[in-house]
Amino acid sequence: MTTATPVWETHPVTPDRFDDMGDVINPNRRENHCWCLSHRCTAGEIAELGETREDAMRALTEREPQGVVTYRDGVPVGWCSIGPRSHISRLTTSKLIRPLDDLDVWSIICVVVRSGHRRQGVTAAMLEGAVAYAASQGAPAVEAYPVDPEGRMDLTMAFVGTRSMFERAGFEVVGTTDAVASRMPRLIMRRLL
Repeated sequence: MTTATPVWETHPVTPDRFDDMGDVINPNRRENHCWCLSHRCTAGEIAELGETREDAMRALTEREPQGVVTYRDGVPVGWCSIGPRSHISRLTTSKLIRPLDDLDVWSIICVVVRSGHRRQGVTAAMLEGAVAYAASQGAPAVEAYPVDPEGRMDLTMAFVGTRSMFERAGFEVVGTTDAVASRMPRLIMRRLL
């Protein structure tokens, strides 16, 4: 018996794909769930965008894609929050994750693999798709700000990624931040396009 090779597709989250993203990051549509806004907007900005966090993310998505959704055999299985760093207000004002230079990089601030689909190659396909999308939009480079854990990380929900995950996707460490996550250093990793 042979196993069919999965068909991977990654697309920007436009309004018509918003519910697919929701199926990955918040399948039960919990009202207080993150919706990948914590690093993207201030609380005030979220409140201005909509009554709920979902409404706020939907409003942002109507302006421009806030990331990409990855499908395996037509099923949405991954979300990567990626966009121009200059469009992510919490990054542009961050005193902990400062820009290294004047390069107009795109930033990955969160990745999520849908429950039931982890450890099946989703992350690799998703990162390749996210980088390809950024390149198609003229990005000169993509940055990520992962943690560098000593042991195993709890990956039950969304996370910023690990050094090894991004190294496998062709990213290189180019610096460190002043931010920490769970007492672990945050790195700045970059892939030139």
